[in-house]
Parts: sequence; structure tokens; C-alpha cells
Amino acid sequence: MTTRKPQFVYVTYIQTTPEKVWAALQDPEMTKQYWGMHKNVSDWKVGSSWTHQDYETGEVHLEGKVLEAEPPKKLVVSWGNPGSGTPSKVTFLIEPFMNAVRLTVMHDELAEDGKMLESISQGWPAILSSLKSLMETGQPLAMTTRRWAGQRQ
Repeated sequence: MTTRKPQFVYVTYIQTTPEKVWAALQDPEMTKQYWGMHKNVSDWKVGSSWTHQDYETGEVHLEGKVLEAEPPKKLVVSWGNPGSGTPSKVTFLIEPFMNAVRLTVMHDELAEDGKMLESISQGWPAILSSLKSLMETGQPLAMTTRRWAGQRQ
């Protein structure tokens, strides 16, 4: 019997276009708005590195490689803390759905210790809800526009 590693899946619907969601996932100026003062930095080509950096200090909080990039439909990246060893994997599926977009985020290949699963189970819903708000209203959720450290409730 094989042991299945934990995974996290989140689906949201956004009143926008696939192209705009694709851009919002990658544009450092946009990611800093909905991702707790962090920006994602890469050229987003398969095989390239990407980093999730503090917008002000440049400190890297997450890093990985671009595993797949199929604009504006699918982005797959490895995901881990700097120097952590074995990364997990995040897949962003961007699909037209009626006159909106269905964004599915699958975070899998997680370590079995549960630490990353616990963190992302709180993080992904907040970040993706803030992305949805930003795309639909022009304003991210206030809770994601400030520093995370010590501010989660």
C-alpha cells in the first residue's frame, strides 16, 4: 500500500478574463497588492527560477522553478522555503467559465509533517480571495495589504 501525500485544492470564480488572471499571478506590482507585501519574481519560462520576495527588503520567503507554463491556461511551479530541500508543487489552472474565469489552485507533493499544509490552508484562501477582490473591484482585501508577521488573527 502506498501512502498518499497530503494536498490542498482551492477553486474560485473571478469576473475577469484568463489573460488578466495570468498577468495577475506573475506581475510583481500586482502580486504585492494581494499577497501580503510580497512579489513574485521570474521570467516565467519553463526551467526558470521564481522567488516570492518581500517587496521592500527583497528577502526571499519562497522559491522554486517554473515546471510548466501555458499562457493563459496553466502555470505549474515547484514551491519551497529557501534551503528546505524537497519542494512541493503548485498548479494554477485558469479556465473560462461562462463570462468569468474558474481559477483552480492545486498544491500537492506536500511533506507529510503537515507544516506546509497547515500554512497554505490558511494562506491560499486569503490570497486568492484578495486576488478575486482586486480583479473585480480594483481593491485587494485589506488584510493582505499589510505585513503578515504577527498580524494574522
